[in-house]
Amino acid sequence: MTASNRVVVATAFGGPEVLQLIDVPAVEPGPGNVVVDVRAAGINPIDWKTYAEGPGTDRSRLPLRLGFEVAGVVSAVGPSVRWLAEGDEVIAWRVHGGYADRLEVSELVTVRRPAELGWAAASGLMLTGATAVHTLTASNVRTGDVVLVHGGSGGVGRMIVQLAELRGAAVVATASPHAHDDLRALGAIPVEYGPGLVERVRAAAPSPVTVAIDTVGTDEALDTSVELVADRSRIVSIAGFGRGPSLGIQLLGGGPGADPGTAVREAARAQLVDLAADGVLDVRVARTYPLDQVADAHREGRGGHPGGKLVLLP
Repeated sequence: MTASNRVVVATAFGGPEVLQLIDVPAVEPGPGNVVVDVRAAGINPIDWKTYAEGPGTDRSRLPLRLGFEVAGVVSAVGPSVRWLAEGDEVIAWRVHGGYADRLEVSELVTVRRPAELGWAAASGLMLTGATAVHTLTASNVRTGDVVLVHGGSGGVGRMIVQLAELRGAAVVATASPHAHDDLRALGAIPVEYGPGLVERVRAAAPSPVTVAIDTVGTDEALDTSVELVADRSRIVSIAGFGRGPSLGIQLLGGGPGADPGTAVREAARAQLVDLAADGVLDVRVARTYPLDQVADAHREGRGGHPGGKLVLLP
């Protein structure tokens, strides 16, 4: 093991300019933990939201390490580890500080990386996939449903589209026109967002919409959902935390008043790995960046519509 370890930290609250790559001492695994040599670290919107400037930012938490999911190789094993050995290839989620050369994690947050899933795709599977499973479970999507997915071309949206269809639902997904072919290939009916969305969805859907899943949090997404879906308990949002409570819809994830769905999301790990290994679940990687270009990666992600997962390669 090398004498140092590069990690990305946010040295202040703000934009990507606050990110720095620093050296820290080498990590050694404690009881029940392993060290993972990171081959790829998935980037997610929560990463830049973590260091965004805003009310209540606590500067005593600085510097902040970033990254919640990685894929890599176990390089050291601590006492009391039961299932892993050096050389094992794993996916780890949820972790803290995954933007790093190597990382100490509990073996309990790991699953084996299937050989069919490349490193970059493996690092982008869990957070989006588990979130998608949570939305479908909370809205009770089943055979015969017509599901409207707002933001169908995003990382979470693409997972929802695929997993909803595996449950026997028809899917209508909003996206920019450039993403429509991809959504059709996944089996969804794409529609462009913007004025007239309600009418376009009604015209495109094979029958009335029974479930709406919002991944974007716009007024358009929320208004369209409540107009089209009669049962508001079957409208869920992972982004509409401002208006959600007044609309009587379900809020999921890490926002104020939201259901984190911890048990559901953690239980999804094995299912997601199996589906990805079987080629049933597609993880699209839009672009990879070296660790020292993390600020550029975040600028692209914050700009929206990267067309798939952004991944760091240490």
